[in-house]
Amino acid sequence: MRHVDLCSGIGGFSLGFEWAGLSSPVLFCDVEPWCRQVLSKHWPDVPVACDVKELASDPNRNVPDCDILTAGYPCQPFSLAGKRGGKEDPRHIWPYILRIVASKRPSWCVFENVYGHFTLGLDQVLLDLEAEGYATRPFIVPACSVDAPHRRDRVWIIAKKVRPDTNGERPHRAQEYKHGEDEPTDGQERVSGSVCEVLADSGSAAKRSAGDVADTYNTRQPSSQGSGKDNRNKSGNNFGWSGQDVADTDNSGREEQRWPQPTQPKHKAPQCGSGWLPEPAVGRVANGIPRRVDRLKGLGNAIVPQIAMRIGMTIKAIAD
Repeated sequence: MRHVDLCSGIGGFSLGFEWAGLSSPVLFCDVEPWCRQVLSKHWPDVPVACDVKELASDPNRNVPDCDILTAGYPCQPFSLAGKRGGKEDPRHIWPYILRIVASKRPSWCVFENVYGHFTLGLDQVLLDLEAEGYATRPFIVPACSVDAPHRRDRVWIIAKKVRPDTNGERPHRAQEYKHGEDEPTDGQERVSGSVCEVLADSGSAAKRSAGDVADTYNTRQPSSQGSGKDNRNKSGNNFGWSGQDVADTDNSGREEQRWPQPTQPKHKAPQCGSGWLPEPAVGRVANGIPRRVDRLKGLGNAIVPQIAMRIGMTIKAIAD
């Protein structure tokens, strides 16, 4: 599939979907210059835009046709750690993403945001997508569901186009706005109700049928009783990087494991849920780490690509 990756960060969606054999990116977009450097390094042949609002000003010209569109749109309007300004927050860009979706009409959309989005703003996102002819379902999927050593609850929204385009024309039911405005004017009729079903029950049949992707409990075995030793695999992992790897954009010549390069054949799909190395100890002072602040910010905003891979495998199975 052709994949448009908005609010790309350091490429977690694209990496996970490549592992799943689902898609290849045709456009990235991120406001952070350092993230754009990382994307250009690992996908040198894919264009990288810097402003979703600019893309939304003329999606037909600025955004290529795609089969799947993703976005980890800014979480600050919804995060429990912030002021929760919602649509009043100047960083709220969902209406612009919606306009791109309405114009390009991808078969699939996948979005990610923080847990606080469930109680603020999520219903509006689902209503908007349903008004555009998409069936939607959100999931609460934590990082520990793929055996990562931290919880990191996140909302993942899966949307499938169920209303076909007619006569070769794309229906435009997205909210209309003038480019540059923070919030569009809404003249569209809303559908009533939504399918805001959160399938985070670790014992549900739906979760089991999805390959245990929404397990909210960390199922890793605890350390050996009384020994204090970690019984996780210390010989390596299946993900192409170690616990100490970060997305490095400098050429300092230091020897380190690198993010898997997008060479032929594409990244080998890892086996989720196995082989996470213990997180390295973090001292009070870190010296000699280039672009440390950028790295921490990039990793903090990044999605877990192993979860994106599971989602990609499921979409691929359905699409095939």
